[in-house]
Amino acid sequence: MKTDLPSMNIRIRLIVASSALIAANWLLAQTPTRITLDQAIQLALQHNHTLLAAQTTIQQNQAAEITANLRPNPTLFVDWEYLPIFSRPQGQTIGQYLQSSTEGDIGLSYMVERGHKRARRLAAARDATAVTRSQVADNARGIAFQVGSLFVNAQLAESTLDLAERDLKSFRQTVEISERQHKIGALSENDYLKITLQLVQFEGDVQQALLNKAQALSDLRQQLGYESVPAEYDVVGEFEYRPLLVTLEELQAKALQNRPDLHAAVLGVTAANSQYALAQANAKQDFTISGNYSHVNGINGATWSFSIPLAIFDRNQGNIAQTRIAIRQADQQQKAAQGQVLTDVRDAYEALQENGRIAHLYKSAYLDVAEKSRDISEYAYRRGAIALLDFLDAERNYRATQLSYREAVAAYLTAIEQLRQAVGIRELL
Repeated sequence: MKTDLPSMNIRIRLIVASSALIAANWLLAQTPTRITLDQAIQLALQHNHTLLAAQTTIQQNQAAEITANLRPNPTLFVDWEYLPIFSRPQGQTIGQYLQSSTEGDIGLSYMVERGHKRARRLAAARDATAVTRSQVADNARGIAFQVGSLFVNAQLAESTLDLAERDLKSFRQTVEISERQHKIGALSENDYLKITLQLVQFEGDVQQALLNKAQALSDLRQQLGYESVPAEYDVVGEFEYRPLLVTLEELQAKALQNRPDLHAAVLGVTAANSQYALAQANAKQDFTISGNYSHVNGINGATWSFSIPLAIFDRNQGNIAQTRIAIRQADQQQKAAQGQVLTDVRDAYEALQENGRIAHLYKSAYLDVAEKSRDISEYAYRRGAIALLDFLDAERNYRATQLSYREAVAAYLTAIEQLRQAVGIRELL
């Protein structure tokens, strides 16, 4: 039996390549996805179902533009009268009777719109689409802030978990040293039991931190689009205080240029004017022209007609007055939106400054003081220079200071996200 060596080699290479691809995919599936803040926001903008649902309103408005730009349909009219039903005409065939004694009509009519109604409808529909587009962009702004806040929460949970695990490891070493001291009689049994019981608190902190991280990642995944990331994913990024040097005036100027809700309010004035122009156009009475061909009693004839409503009572006065008032309403809403933008930026800026000062205080002084106090107390306790309660108190102060600093950093980073939302752009510098 002959073997085709080239064909066998090709098959072997295909098997090897397929196996390598399967192995690579398996390894990729086993490796948790680590995403940055920018990647998280991009995922949310592409996969967040609430935002995707809002984006469909743009397509709906674009479909309404098609309807607004349609011309009226012509009307076809056909009839045939005096047809015999139960009796046959005497002395005439059916054909003769139909020719000489019945009436048939066929005609076409068309309504002609006046006042540029179609153009006004289309302009109003396009302006409504522009407003909707800005409103959807504002929804995206809100989604980005929610993602940023949840991302910071996940970072805080991860940082807290790292602190809890380090504290647990360090305290276990202290417990081991205490056990050796107890065995040689350098530490009383009561003090040894007290310090052993403290280990439960450290282990509980680790478990609580694990739970907080799992819940933070779960909440973030919902905003990203549940299917956009695997279940075992993680966040990565700097979780540290870094001063942001910006001025309030620069931020307010950028906000007035970039806030989509303010753009929507400005476009709302334009849309209100379009509705007013459409209401005025609708006050113009449309006329209808028609042409008919008639066959009556053997005679062929043509008829044309013209009709137009007389604008004696209804001249669309109510809609014109309503849309004129709506222009003033939209103008006031624009001014309110502008004021709200400036207020949002100022509030977010003040929150950033305050949270920044708190985080700076911890980073510049209190973290080092707490760590040094804990280290000195631990050194002194291991050599019997201070009491157990003094060491445990220093340990608690160190943990509380570390946790407070991490919470201050989280508040500062959240304030940055709030400021980004208030300005309407991600790049603040």
